[in-house]
Amino acid sequence: MTRTVRWGMIGAGDVTEVKSGPGFRKADNSALVAVMRRNGALAEDYAKRHGVPRWYDDGQALIDDPEVDAVYIATPPNVHQHYTLLAAKAGKPVYVEKPMAMTFAECQVMIDACEQAKVPLWVAYYRRSLPRFLKVKALLEDGAIGDLRSVTTLLYRPLPASVPPDGLPWRVLPEVAGAGHFLDVGSHMLDLLDYLVSPIRAVTGFAANQAHQYPSEDQVVASYQFENGVLGVGLWCFNTSYTFDQIELVGTKGKITFPVYDAPTITLTTADHQQQFEIANPPHIQQPMIQAMVDELNGSGTCPSTGHTAARTSWVMDQLVAAYYKR
Repeated sequence: MTRTVRWGMIGAGDVTEVKSGPGFRKADNSALVAVMRRNGALAEDYAKRHGVPRWYDDGQALIDDPEVDAVYIATPPNVHQHYTLLAAKAGKPVYVEKPMAMTFAECQVMIDACEQAKVPLWVAYYRRSLPRFLKVKALLEDGAIGDLRSVTTLLYRPLPASVPPDGLPWRVLPEVAGAGHFLDVGSHMLDLLDYLVSPIRAVTGFAANQAHQYPSEDQVVASYQFENGVLGVGLWCFNTSYTFDQIELVGTKGKITFPVYDAPTITLTTADHQQQFEIANPPHIQQPMIQAMVDELNGSGTCPSTGHTAARTSWVMDQLVAAYYKR
């Protein structure tokens, strides 16, 4: 029998305002019934604005709520493991924001806890469920560019003009984020490669801080080999003067290029033609992933982003930043 999955959300920052929060209410057989922030006034404000019945200023209280069936952890990475273990102990499925944790070792602890508790663990690499990237996957599987040979991943972002008056954002504080922008936005790109190509089995590279505006790395370069033999290179630079975002997949009969963050244009190029596909994102970008989790809980589907798939991405990122952080 299909049931309504009642979600409790720990953390209510910017990502939950449009990208995820409304998706829990709009997905079929899904409801957002509780929200938590350490600042109770902000939790109450979010609940009132989004029509959430209950709010808390304590994560354990939300997890213990008998009307919460599953827990969404939308906090910075430094407490992902903490809340995942609490939810697993309570026997409740977990959906955690990306990156999955501060390190691959933390990911393993989270996976073990959820497996011992026999509860699913999912991670918000929601691009695996977006129509535009499903189109790329279909093109590859249909042989549109022949046999895939190589992958190039590029992301350029400018430095902020100045430091915010209230201090550096948490995303560039390693003690909160695990590293810097690379873990935050580079993780989506690496997870997509895992999904579209195959898991990465070997990786080498460098991380550096060239602009010295914050303590975390501001550039990462990498070369990697996928399990299926495809080779790739990547560059993530957060100290440029402009923005550029592209993955290029090169095969024996052509190539596919597409951005991960910018305008949703997929370009297929072969020897005799070029074709573009414009596939817009849904209004609430995480809703397709939320629907996949709800369907899985109801026995009618499978969510493509699990603790195991997300941990592979954390392992890759660990290899690239380990020397910089002397881990």
